[in-house]
Amino acid sequence: MTRWTAEDIPDLTGKRALVTGANSGIGLVEARALAQKGADVVLAVRNTAAREQAAERIRRTGAPGSVTVETLDLASQASIRALAERFTGPLHLLLNNAGVMMPPRYRETEDGFELQFGTNHLGHFALTGLLLPRLLEAPTSRVTTVSSIAHQAGDGAVCEGNPRQGYDPQTAYGRSKLANLLFAQELQRRASAAGVPLTSTAAHPGVSATNLIASKDGLGAIPVVGSLMQLASKVIFPGPEKGAQGPLYAATVAPPGSYSGPTGIGESRGAVGEAKRSTWARDETLARTLWDRSEELTGVVFRF
Repeated sequence: MTRWTAEDIPDLTGKRALVTGANSGIGLVEARALAQKGADVVLAVRNTAAREQAAERIRRTGAPGSVTVETLDLASQASIRALAERFTGPLHLLLNNAGVMMPPRYRETEDGFELQFGTNHLGHFALTGLLLPRLLEAPTSRVTTVSSIAHQAGDGAVCEGNPRQGYDPQTAYGRSKLANLLFAQELQRRASAAGVPLTSTAAHPGVSATNLIASKDGLGAIPVVGSLMQLASKVIFPGPEKGAQGPLYAATVAPPGSYSGPTGIGESRGAVGEAKRSTWARDETLARTLWDRSEELTGVVFRF
């Protein structure tokens, strides 16, 4: 395919977008790119100071789209519900971007879910379901969920939610990213069956040098390891500008049910195109089982 960049995003004037984890890294680049194409962007971020700083950075670019902020902690079902209750009016684009990567020790969300499964998957599952009425208010809407090439490490135990016993950071992360991909695909199947004008896509950023590596919720919990890996990644891997291209492509022009990302060097970088899905990611029975389990755990039922 022709090499696609954020410059190819169509005009989004009059569209409203919400991006999770938009205070730094790939999320900030995504939010800025959408605002530069005219979208009114909501930055849904846990840290108050960080979200205000991010909003101001985007405004200073002179982007024609407005930028507002919302408090959102994806590790808290109460926070997710509070945002959904505050949110009014149509939503044209939901970009489920935020994530936690490989905390070295087992940790839980405030609701008792393993941190990666609870934040990366259940948090976005609940957010999407609770914002579904706002998405269906728009004439057409899109939901893009950011997965990872690490989903290849996920397996059929994804529905177990990464139990404490036998916790392994890499496997748990892979399962949470597999859950993201299964969710995005199942959402498209259900939207199509219901006949609603909602497009669900998935994407991955390849391997990108971002603050995710040094986050204290993940590998940054080991200070020396997190700092060294962040420095090394900036030398070896592309920055967030490149990493954001796959999610932006998926969020704006990719076809329903697609999975997009960099296509070069083991999908770590390069031109955006169709990404590879693991055998488990193509398992529709597993996707349905995960969906049912997610509804049970969060209490959120999608009503198309």
